[in-house]
Amino acid sequence: MDDGGRATAPKAATAARMYDYFLGGIHNFPADQEAGRQIVERFPFVPALARANRAFLGRAVRYLVGAGVRQFLDVGSGIPTAGNVHQIAQALAPECRVVYVDIDPVAVSESLEILAGNDRATAILGDLSGPQPLLEHPTVRRALDLDAPVGLLLVAVLHFVPDDTLAYRAAADLVAAAPPGSYLVASHTATETFHPMAELAGPGEDVYKRQTATPGTVRTRAEVERFFTGLELVDPGVTWVHEWRPDPGEPAPAADTPFGGGVWCGVGRKPQR
Repeated sequence: MDDGGRATAPKAATAARMYDYFLGGIHNFPADQEAGRQIVERFPFVPALARANRAFLGRAVRYLVGAGVRQFLDVGSGIPTAGNVHQIAQALAPECRVVYVDIDPVAVSESLEILAGNDRATAILGDLSGPQPLLEHPTVRRALDLDAPVGLLLVAVLHFVPDDTLAYRAAADLVAAAPPGSYLVASHTATETFHPMAELAGPGEDVYKRQTATPGTVRTRAEVERFFTGLELVDPGVTWVHEWRPDPGEPAPAADTPFGGGVWCGVGRKPQR
Protein backbone atom coordinates (compact mmCIF):
# COMPACT_ATOMS: atom_id res chain seq x y z
CA MET A 1 0.00 0.00 0.00
CA ASP A 2 1.34 3.42 -0.94
CA ASP A 3 1.59 5.76 2.03
CA GLY A 4 2.15 8.81 -0.18
CA GLY A 5 5.75 9.17 0.93
CA ARG A 6 4.85 10.07 4.51
CA ALA A 7 7.53 9.23 7.06
CA THR A 8 5.73 6.75 9.29
CA ALA A 9 6.76 3.93 11.58
CA PRO A 10 6.51 0.42 10.12
CA LYS A 11 2.97 -0.93 10.39
CA ALA A 12 2.42 -3.89 12.67
CA ALA A 13 0.54 -6.86 11.23
CA THR A 14 -3.21 -7.03 11.75
CA ALA A 15 -5.68 -9.84 11.20
CA ALA A 16 -7.69 -7.73 8.73
CA ARG A 17 -4.71 -6.99 6.50
CA MET A 18 -3.41 -10.56 6.73
CA TYR A 19 -6.81 -11.75 5.50
CA ASP A 20 -6.51 -9.31 2.60
CA TYR A 21 -3.07 -10.79 1.87
CA PHE A 22 -4.48 -14.33 1.84
CA LEU A 23 -7.14 -13.17 -0.63
CA GLY A 24 -4.48 -11.72 -2.92
CA GLY A 25 -5.45 -8.13 -2.14
CA ILE A 26 -3.29 -5.02 -2.21
CA HIS A 27 -4.34 -3.45 1.11
CA ASN A 28 -1.56 -4.94 3.24
CA PHE A 29 1.90 -4.01 4.53
CA PRO A 30 5.23 -5.90 4.71
CA ALA A 31 4.50 -7.00 8.29
CA ASP A 32 1.19 -8.51 7.18
CA GLN A 33 2.88 -10.27 4.26
CA GLU A 34 5.61 -11.71 6.48
CA ALA A 35 3.13 -12.92 9.10
CA GLY A 36 0.93 -14.31 6.32
CA ARG A 37 3.84 -16.22 4.81
CA GLN A 38 4.57 -17.77 8.19
CA ILE A 39 0.98 -18.94 8.46
CA VAL A 40 1.06 -20.40 4.94
CA GLU A 41 4.33 -22.21 5.65
CA ARG A 42 2.60 -24.13 8.44
CA PHE A 43 -0.84 -24.32 6.84
CA PRO A 44 -0.49 -24.14 3.02
CA PHE A 45 -4.25 -24.39 2.47
CA VAL A 46 -5.08 -21.11 4.28
CA PRO A 47 -5.39 -18.92 1.13
CA ALA A 48 -7.87 -21.44 -0.32
CA LEU A 49 -9.82 -21.33 2.94
CA ALA A 50 -9.89 -17.53 2.82
CA ARG A 51 -11.36 -17.64 -0.68
CA ALA A 52 -13.90 -20.31 0.32
CA ASN A 53 -14.89 -18.25 3.34
CA ARG A 54 -15.35 -15.16 1.16
CA ALA A 55 -17.50 -17.14 -1.25
CA PHE A 56 -19.65 -18.37 1.66
CA LEU A 57 -20.19 -14.76 2.75
CA GLY A 58 -21.47 -13.89 -0.71
CA ARG A 59 -23.86 -16.83 -0.82
CA ALA A 60 -25.17 -16.08 2.67
CA VAL A 61 -25.81 -12.42 1.84
CA ARG A 62 -27.68 -13.40 -1.30
CA TYR A 63 -29.74 -15.87 0.74
CA LEU A 64 -30.64 -13.19 3.30
CA VAL A 65 -31.65 -10.69 0.63
CA GLY A 66 -33.84 -13.40 -0.90
CA ALA A 67 -35.38 -13.92 2.54
CA GLY A 68 -36.32 -10.24 2.73
CA VAL A 69 -33.45 -8.79 4.79
CA ARG A 70 -32.55 -5.26 3.70
CA GLN A 71 -30.01 -4.19 6.32
CA PHE A 72 -26.72 -5.68 7.44
CA LEU A 73 -24.30 -5.19 10.33
CA ASP A 74 -20.95 -6.68 9.30
CA VAL A 75 -18.73 -6.93 12.39
CA GLY A 76 -15.08 -7.69 11.72
CA SER A 77 -15.52 -6.67 8.09
CA GLY A 78 -11.79 -6.25 7.43
CA ILE A 79 -10.17 -4.57 4.44
CA PRO A 80 -12.47 -3.91 1.46
CA THR A 81 -11.93 -6.41 -1.33
CA ALA A 82 -13.92 -7.91 -4.19
CA GLY A 83 -17.40 -9.08 -3.28
CA ASN A 84 -18.17 -6.66 -0.47
CA VAL A 85 -21.48 -7.07 1.32
CA HIS A 86 -22.94 -3.81 0.01
CA GLN A 87 -22.00 -4.70 -3.57
CA ILE A 88 -23.73 -8.08 -3.37
CA ALA A 89 -26.79 -6.91 -1.44
CA GLN A 90 -27.40 -3.69 -3.36
CA ALA A 91 -27.02 -5.44 -6.72
CA LEU A 92 -30.06 -7.51 -5.74
CA ALA A 93 -31.96 -4.83 -3.79
CA PRO A 94 -30.58 -1.26 -4.12
CA GLU A 95 -32.36 -0.16 -0.93
CA CYS A 96 -30.18 -2.42 1.23
CA ARG A 97 -28.24 -0.65 3.98
CA VAL A 98 -24.90 -1.87 5.36
CA VAL A 99 -22.75 -0.83 8.31
CA TYR A 100 -19.23 -2.27 8.34
CA VAL A 101 -17.44 -2.53 11.70
CA ASP A 102 -13.78 -3.26 12.29
CA ILE A 103 -11.23 -2.79 15.06
CA ASP A 104 -8.51 -1.84 12.54
CA PRO A 105 -8.50 1.91 11.74
CA VAL A 106 -6.91 1.22 8.33
CA ALA A 107 -9.75 -1.13 7.42
CA VAL A 108 -12.32 1.51 8.41
CA SER A 109 -10.49 4.29 6.56
CA GLU A 110 -10.24 2.21 3.37
CA SER A 111 -13.90 1.26 3.66
CA LEU A 112 -15.00 4.89 3.97
CA GLU A 113 -12.98 5.82 0.88
CA ILE A 114 -14.63 3.06 -1.16
CA LEU A 115 -18.09 3.93 0.18
CA ALA A 116 -17.86 7.65 -0.58
CA GLY A 117 -21.03 8.62 -2.42
CA ASN A 118 -22.97 5.55 -1.24
CA ASP A 119 -25.54 6.90 1.21
CA ARG A 120 -26.73 3.40 2.18
CA ALA A 121 -23.37 2.00 3.35
CA THR A 122 -20.80 3.21 5.84
CA ALA A 123 -18.09 1.97 8.23
CA ILE A 124 -17.22 2.57 11.86
CA LEU A 125 -14.45 1.67 14.28
CA GLY A 126 -15.74 -0.88 16.77
CA ASP A 127 -14.89 -3.96 18.81
CA LEU A 128 -16.88 -7.20 18.81
CA SER A 129 -15.89 -7.81 22.43
CA GLY A 130 -17.86 -4.67 23.37
CA PRO A 131 -21.13 -5.08 21.47
CA GLN A 132 -23.24 -2.67 23.52
CA PRO A 133 -21.25 0.48 22.62
CA LEU A 134 -21.29 -0.77 19.03
CA LEU A 135 -25.09 -1.08 19.04
CA GLU A 136 -25.43 2.37 20.62
CA HIS A 137 -23.08 4.00 18.11
CA PRO A 138 -24.88 6.98 16.54
CA THR A 139 -23.95 5.84 13.02
CA VAL A 140 -25.45 2.40 13.63
CA ARG A 141 -28.59 3.96 15.10
CA ARG A 142 -28.89 6.35 12.18
CA ALA A 143 -28.21 3.79 9.43
CA LEU A 144 -30.11 0.75 10.71
CA ASP A 145 -33.63 0.24 11.99
CA LEU A 146 -33.26 -2.17 14.87
CA ASP A 147 -37.01 -2.77 14.84
CA ALA A 148 -36.70 -4.47 11.44
CA PRO A 149 -34.83 -7.71 10.63
CA VAL A 150 -31.05 -7.35 10.45
CA GLY A 151 -28.39 -9.58 8.95
CA LEU A 152 -25.73 -9.93 11.66
CA LEU A 153 -22.50 -10.97 9.96
CA LEU A 154 -19.78 -12.44 12.18
CA VAL A 155 -17.74 -14.00 9.41
CA ALA A 156 -14.18 -15.08 10.27
CA VAL A 157 -14.10 -12.87 13.36
CA LEU A 158 -15.22 -14.91 16.37
CA HIS A 159 -11.97 -16.90 16.30
CA PHE A 160 -10.23 -13.63 17.24
CA VAL A 161 -12.05 -13.65 20.58
CA PRO A 162 -10.25 -16.52 22.38
CA ASP A 163 -12.15 -16.11 25.65
CA ASP A 164 -15.19 -18.37 25.33
CA THR A 165 -17.32 -16.45 27.80
CA LEU A 166 -16.65 -13.18 26.00
CA ALA A 167 -17.18 -14.65 22.52
CA TYR A 168 -20.51 -16.32 23.30
CA ARG A 169 -21.77 -13.30 25.22
CA ALA A 170 -20.86 -10.92 22.39
CA ALA A 171 -22.72 -12.99 19.79
CA ALA A 172 -25.70 -13.48 22.11
CA ASP A 173 -25.91 -9.74 22.90
CA LEU A 174 -25.99 -8.87 19.19
CA VAL A 175 -28.70 -11.45 18.53
CA ALA A 176 -30.69 -10.27 21.56
CA ALA A 177 -30.67 -6.69 20.24
CA ALA A 178 -31.99 -7.76 16.84
CA PRO A 179 -35.71 -8.23 16.23
CA PRO A 180 -37.34 -11.55 15.30
CA GLY A 181 -36.73 -12.45 11.69
CA SER A 182 -33.08 -11.36 11.90
CA TYR A 183 -30.29 -13.71 10.90
CA LEU A 184 -26.86 -14.55 12.30
CA VAL A 185 -24.22 -15.50 9.73
CA ALA A 186 -20.98 -16.82 11.22
CA SER A 187 -17.86 -18.71 10.22
CA HIS A 188 -15.01 -19.92 12.40
CA THR A 189 -11.71 -21.81 12.08
CA ALA A 190 -12.02 -25.48 12.97
CA THR A 191 -10.22 -27.30 15.75
CA GLU A 192 -10.74 -30.52 13.78
CA THR A 193 -8.47 -29.22 10.99
CA PHE A 194 -5.92 -26.98 12.64
CA HIS A 195 -4.98 -28.97 15.75
CA PRO A 196 -3.77 -32.09 13.88
CA MET A 197 -2.06 -29.90 11.28
CA ALA A 198 -0.30 -27.94 14.02
CA GLU A 199 0.94 -31.18 15.57
CA LEU A 200 2.34 -32.29 12.20
CA ALA A 201 3.95 -28.90 11.60
CA GLY A 202 5.75 -29.02 14.93
CA PRO A 203 5.73 -26.70 17.94
CA GLY A 204 5.55 -22.96 17.54
CA GLU A 205 3.75 -19.98 18.97
CA ASP A 206 0.59 -18.72 17.37
CA VAL A 207 1.69 -16.28 14.66
CA TYR A 208 -1.32 -14.07 15.34
CA LYS A 209 -0.46 -13.95 19.05
CA ARG A 210 3.20 -13.27 18.37
CA GLN A 211 2.96 -10.63 15.65
CA THR A 212 -0.46 -8.99 15.97
CA ALA A 213 -2.72 -7.57 18.64
CA THR A 214 -5.42 -10.09 17.69
CA PRO A 215 -4.55 -13.60 18.90
CA GLY A 216 -6.55 -16.34 17.23
CA THR A 217 -8.13 -19.57 18.38
CA VAL A 218 -10.02 -22.53 16.95
CA ARG A 219 -13.29 -24.17 18.01
CA THR A 220 -14.98 -27.48 17.32
CA ARG A 221 -18.17 -27.89 15.32
CA ALA A 222 -20.15 -28.30 18.54
CA GLU A 223 -18.60 -25.13 19.95
CA VAL A 224 -19.48 -23.20 16.80
CA GLU A 225 -23.05 -24.52 16.98
CA ARG A 226 -23.31 -22.88 20.41
CA PHE A 227 -23.21 -19.46 18.75
CA PHE A 228 -26.57 -20.33 17.16
CA THR A 229 -28.29 -21.25 20.44
CA GLY A 230 -31.96 -20.25 20.28
CA LEU A 231 -31.85 -19.70 16.51
CA GLU A 232 -33.40 -21.75 13.72
CA LEU A 233 -30.48 -23.08 11.69
CA VAL A 234 -30.89 -22.77 7.95
CA ASP A 235 -30.30 -26.07 6.14
CA PRO A 236 -27.64 -27.63 6.00
CA GLY A 237 -26.86 -26.33 9.50
CA VAL A 238 -23.29 -25.83 10.69
CA THR A 239 -21.02 -27.25 8.01
CA TRP A 240 -17.78 -26.60 6.13
CA VAL A 241 -17.80 -23.26 4.28
CA HIS A 242 -17.54 -24.84 0.85
CA GLU A 243 -20.50 -27.12 1.61
CA TRP A 244 -22.98 -24.40 2.64
CA ARG A 245 -25.41 -24.11 -0.31
CA PRO A 246 -22.71 -24.04 -3.02
CA ASP A 247 -23.67 -22.50 -6.34
CA PRO A 248 -24.14 -24.96 -9.23
CA GLY A 249 -20.77 -25.84 -10.72
CA GLU A 250 -18.90 -23.93 -8.01
CA PRO A 251 -15.49 -25.45 -7.27
CA ALA A 252 -14.76 -26.62 -3.75
CA PRO A 253 -11.21 -25.37 -3.16
CA ALA A 254 -11.24 -26.42 0.47
CA ALA A 255 -12.31 -29.98 -0.25
CA ASP A 256 -8.72 -31.26 -0.28
CA THR A 257 -7.83 -29.58 3.00
CA PRO A 258 -6.28 -32.13 5.35
CA PHE A 259 -8.41 -33.11 8.35
CA GLY A 260 -11.63 -31.52 7.13
CA GLY A 261 -12.69 -28.27 5.50
CA GLY A 262 -10.87 -25.86 7.81
CA VAL A 263 -13.70 -23.42 8.54
CA TRP A 264 -17.12 -24.11 10.05
CA CYS A 265 -20.04 -21.89 9.10
CA GLY A 266 -23.75 -21.50 9.54
CA VAL A 267 -26.76 -19.24 9.17
CA GLY A 268 -29.46 -19.02 11.83
CA ARG A 269 -32.79 -17.15 11.97
CA LYS A 270 -34.14 -15.56 15.12
CA PRO A 271 -37.66 -16.96 15.57
CA GLN A 272 -40.80 -15.04 16.42
CA ARG A 273 -41.33 -14.57 20.12
